[in-house]
Amino acid sequence: MISHSIKSLLEKQPIGDSVQINGWVRAFRSNRFIALNDGSTLHNLQCVIDFENFDESLLKKITVGSALKVSGTFAESLGKGQSVEIQVNDIFVHGTADAEAYPIQPKKHSLEFLREKAHLRIRTNTFSAVMRIRSALSFAIHDYFQKNGFFYMHTPIITGSDAEGAGEMFRVSTLNAKKPPLDDRGAVNYQEDFFGKETNLTVSGQLEAETYAMGLGKVYTFGPTFRAENSNTSRHLAEFWMIEPEMAFYELDDNMDLAEDFIKYTIRYVMDHCHEDLNFLEKRLLDEEKTKPQNERSDMALIEKLRFVTDNDFKRITYTEAIDILRNSKPNKKKKFKFPINEWGADLQSEHERFLVEKHFKCPVILFDYPAKIKAFYMRLNEDGKTVRAMDVLFPGIGEIAGGSQREERLDVLLEKIKELEIDEKELWWYLDLRRFGTAVHSGFGLGLERLVLFVTGMGNIRDAIPYPRTPQNAEF
Repeated sequence: MISHSIKSLLEKQPIGDSVQINGWVRAFRSNRFIALNDGSTLHNLQCVIDFENFDESLLKKITVGSALKVSGTFAESLGKGQSVEIQVNDIFVHGTADAEAYPIQPKKHSLEFLREKAHLRIRTNTFSAVMRIRSALSFAIHDYFQKNGFFYMHTPIITGSDAEGAGEMFRVSTLNAKKPPLDDRGAVNYQEDFFGKETNLTVSGQLEAETYAMGLGKVYTFGPTFRAENSNTSRHLAEFWMIEPEMAFYELDDNMDLAEDFIKYTIRYVMDHCHEDLNFLEKRLLDEEKTKPQNERSDMALIEKLRFVTDNDFKRITYTEAIDILRNSKPNKKKKFKFPINEWGADLQSEHERFLVEKHFKCPVILFDYPAKIKAFYMRLNEDGKTVRAMDVLFPGIGEIAGGSQREERLDVLLEKIKELEIDEKELWWYLDLRRFGTAVHSGFGLGLERLVLFVTGMGNIRDAIPYPRTPQNAEF
């Protein structure tokens, strides 16, 4: 007999049919009622057994966490709490679970506890809902770009360049860590390393994606990236997934149009295909909000927050306009901001970004034309000589969700910027070649998948938006 998913059975409702399912026991009551879940849906399917027809030794093997194959008749339920059930004819135990040692019992567990059991937390409703949404978002990302003429490319995970220029990278080396070879100056001689030079795990595929955009027109990357930032906040991971489209012949306005359309598409996709999981997470979030002080509660429920993005045009303002708004705002004048805004050139914090979105404009915001000094070397310099064609997309509750720019296509300007920042020109010879051979206006942006998952699911910590979080002092599992 072919096994069905619980989701398909609940959708088809084949009353009277003989069916077979596989799953894990979420609860087993009175030696009679088994709540089985296979991960295909939030809902368990009740399996009712007549214990007189089954050997007691078999029933003893059925505990919370056990994996079963159940065969029987799909029927309307006479009991409360469910409309349908399986009247069991046969049970096969794939694997038992030690009832006392199994940590995911049918009760409420803290998120901190579940992070310590990351290999089993997927068997809870919360994490199965989050990870189904993560899967749907990943599909929607590919779906959007494929429908819009983009080519998917894989950029190197091991790189010799630092796209962000922050220096917070994980080194990749096969040299003897205790006794590495040294050069004449006493420094580590990376010429004897595997790649013949110092290499790291990438923080971004952008630079390599630019090279392909200048031949294929529109490309995107979607893969793992790494940052060795010693931060233990609820917004940072050492390993995370980035979506990075790069487009030839796109100016900044085109880039902003694409970012807005892309983000709305992915969120709408989840709202159309994951409504049960979203409703569950919304209720979970509302229950959590009740435990917080009134001044810390969110103004919007989860689905309302998603519609806040999909149903509103993104407001576009310059960094300079934003600074004027923030400088003259009540929170700034009353010194309510943790980081007061006093002068032009300040690097905006999450509290400033959220004020613009949630309080001032009451819609998502795209800031553009940032000070050159607080942005990366590859961003196109404006005619004023002090701002660059950068953009950040700002969301409620989270602040920056995506960032990008029009790239500097002028060789002389890029060379000057590299020299000013003391970047080794020889390391970027191939990147500079793009400006030597058929240069053209081009743009792109980056969006962290975990940030998007965090926003869409309403979870409060980015460690709960990825299966196995990598953070300082934590590489478990």
